[in-house]
Amino acid sequence: MAAATDSSPPELTVIVPLYNEADVFGELRRRLSVALDSLALRCEILLVDDGSTDSSPRLLRDWASTDRRVRGIVLSRNFGQQLALSAGLSRSRGDAVVLLDADLQDPPEMIAEMIDRWRQGYKVVYGVRRHRREGLMKRLAYALFYRTLRTLSPTPIPLDAGDFCLLDRRVVEWIVAMPERGRFLRGLRGFVGFPQIGLPYDRPARAAGIPKYSVRKLFALALDGVLSFSPFPLRIASVVGFLVALSSLAGIVFYLLWWWSGLKILGKHPQDVAGFMTMIILLLFFAGLQFLFLGILGEYVGRVYLEVKQRPGFIVAEEIPAPVAESVAKR
Repeated sequence: MAAATDSSPPELTVIVPLYNEADVFGELRRRLSVALDSLALRCEILLVDDGSTDSSPRLLRDWASTDRRVRGIVLSRNFGQQLALSAGLSRSRGDAVVLLDADLQDPPEMIAEMIDRWRQGYKVVYGVRRHRREGLMKRLAYALFYRTLRTLSPTPIPLDAGDFCLLDRRVVEWIVAMPERGRFLRGLRGFVGFPQIGLPYDRPARAAGIPKYSVRKLFALALDGVLSFSPFPLRIASVVGFLVALSSLAGIVFYLLWWWSGLKILGKHPQDVAGFMTMIILLLFFAGLQFLFLGILGEYVGRVYLEVKQRPGFIVAEEIPAPVAESVAKR
């Protein structure tokens, strides 16, 4: 496999985000090198350090100093996986671009099969997680999330497909051109369209180290996916508000008819019911609904607020190797 040079841009770019991945770095380097060595393509490996506090940046520099295929981007702080991948996409040069997690739960050996599908004309080739070696509750949460998102979103988002994928250059250019800061890449690639195909695979446990996605981060990612690609929660507010109003009207009519008729219900006349508990329940119910839908509106307004500020999604502190002066001047 030949390394790409400035005069011969790569046919394939592999983007790997890093966040405190020193424990798995050696195995990642070995397996990714073996996988790419088997391809008759000019390749580059683009490592994006997302504010690591361990020795990951040093390991990145060491690899880049001994392998011309390797380039690195060091972000100024931790911006999150989605923005780290976006930083890599913005700097990628390959005709095809593969997004690969550093933890080796997405096997580099699948890249060859993705290339085959790409050569058949598919512009997006994504991995579909057939089996996951994770806890039962986490597997159920993932399954529920993907199915809920697919139901709510008008954008076609495949079930059980993460960020592990191959993207054609045209798809990459469209994704990079999208100005939004709240990035959910598996949704964006579905929005772009073009011929797409999934490749099933069994997802193993991490090769080493600890998971970087906490429950809070997973919930935030799921919330970004739903709110970025579906207005359905806002429609729920309208529908539930209408139903609550309708049920309240029905309740008023029922009480008036009961009072007028004087019939016993469950052995009680209407005069026997003080009504205090009923009022408390109704007040709490309506107050809860109001806070719920104010929260939904707040989530959307908050995202609009972040978008209109036009802050950059990420800040690159260092590129490895450093770009030549002419390239810097052009930017």
